[in-house]
Amino acid sequence: MKSQAQVLSPRERYRNALRRQILDAARAAFARYGYEGVSMRQIAEKVGCSHGNLYLHFKDKQTLFDTLVEESFEQFGATLRAPESARRGDPVELLRKMGRVYVEFGLANASAYEFAFILRRPGQRSKPHPPYERMRSLVQRCMDEKRFRRMDADVASQSLWAAGHGITSLLILRPAFPWADRDALIGQVIDSAIDGLLSRD
Repeated sequence: MKSQAQVLSPRERYRNALRRQILDAARAAFARYGYEGVSMRQIAEKVGCSHGNLYLHFKDKQTLFDTLVEESFEQFGATLRAPESARRGDPVELLRKMGRVYVEFGLANASAYEFAFILRRPGQRSKPHPPYERMRSLVQRCMDEKRFRRMDADVASQSLWAAGHGITSLLILRPAFPWADRDALIGQVIDSAIDGLLSRD
């Protein structure tokens, strides 16, 4: 059976390759200069295509930026997606593992993490993403099984997210700071956030 790449015409392969080049160039430019500091003309020059050709792939800068955000969330979600067998494990331990995977993903994929959680564009709306919904379902399960104190599930979930995001963004944005042992620091932040929700009964 032929793969999709084998059945594409040379023109289609060229278009796909150019689209990828545009996205890669735009990701680097936005990460370096921010949303306001980048123009479509600059990206076209970087790729080596005409200004008009760029608009055949993305109708405007907002669409291009949002495509990169969605790509980052897809990459992030794939990393955190656990097999069905793992989802039936201890929910508290699954949250601990998820927290560490979250941080490690951000550190290993700083550009994708920045697009998902740090870089913004004017008027951009944030919405719950699948990794957050998965974390929230684990938090709710911890409450249902009386492992966590009963409280608002979104407050609990967002407090865990804030802890993970805080340490991830600090390690990404302040690499020259004299951090303590990285693994110990990440473990302390994640464990403290989760332990603070545990039921005392």
